[in-house]
Amino acid sequence: MSPLPATIPAIVRTRVRAAVRRPARLTPEEAEARTLLLRLCSLLLQYPDAELATARPVLTTTVEALPPSPAADHLAAFTTWFTDQEPEVLERHYVEMFDLRRKSSLYLTYYLHGDTRRRGMALLTLNQRYRAAGWDTDGGELPDHLPVVLEFAALTGPGGGEAPLRQHRRGLELIHRALTDADSPYRHVLAALLTLLPPPTEADRAAVAQLVAEGPPNEEVGLDPYGTYGDGEFAPPGTFVPPMPAPPTRVQPTAPTSRTEGTR
Repeated sequence: MSPLPATIPAIVRTRVRAAVRRPARLTPEEAEARTLLLRLCSLLLQYPDAELATARPVLTTTVEALPPSPAADHLAAFTTWFTDQEPEVLERHYVEMFDLRRKSSLYLTYYLHGDTRRRGMALLTLNQRYRAAGWDTDGGELPDHLPVVLEFAALTGPGGGEAPLRQHRRGLELIHRALTDADSPYRHVLAALLTLLPPPTEADRAAVAQLVAEGPPNEEVGLDPYGTYGDGEFAPPGTFVPPMPAPPTRVQPTAPTSRTEGTR
């Protein structure tokens, strides 16, 4: 694989910790390529703030240097669109796809647990998994935010690191389907990610169809600490209100983005 442009490590360091533990069953080259794919997916699914918009030429060059694969093809299709858009267009499209549409929200535990007490426990369990692996997200985003989950997978490897992705595969399928139905170029990033996971089973397909038809579970009692929104209220049963947006997850604390300031 061609070496990364000199500016890529600086971008990754601000958003993803640099250390990587490579799984024994992959060659070093395969592990490096897989880690880079996961990191690229994480970066491209973050809010397109000024830093990310400025990095678009470097990201495009990095994608072009990937070894040939279905995932690389999907990311190339996305970066072609991503590079051609004005920053304001990217920001509006991101908010419309991920903040205003419940079926393409990037908070994975919602698809598995909905607005129930189990979702709060799932978030706590995910945080414990990160801490046990020695990773601190600095609290910039909820632990189930897909870019955060992808960062952890890149750091820790296909075993335990990718376990949350496998656990939430059905939610990922639903997000991909929703983005495809909306004709959003972000569908290519989800498609790239799905090529890295085991193929869906018949049970997975049936569960996704049920999610499409019925939505995630909900309950009127047992509100958990992650269920608040607005001024300390709770979402009505059957209504998903994503948690308040936060700056992109970074290893070092940074000033809030304009997206965060605009929503408070």
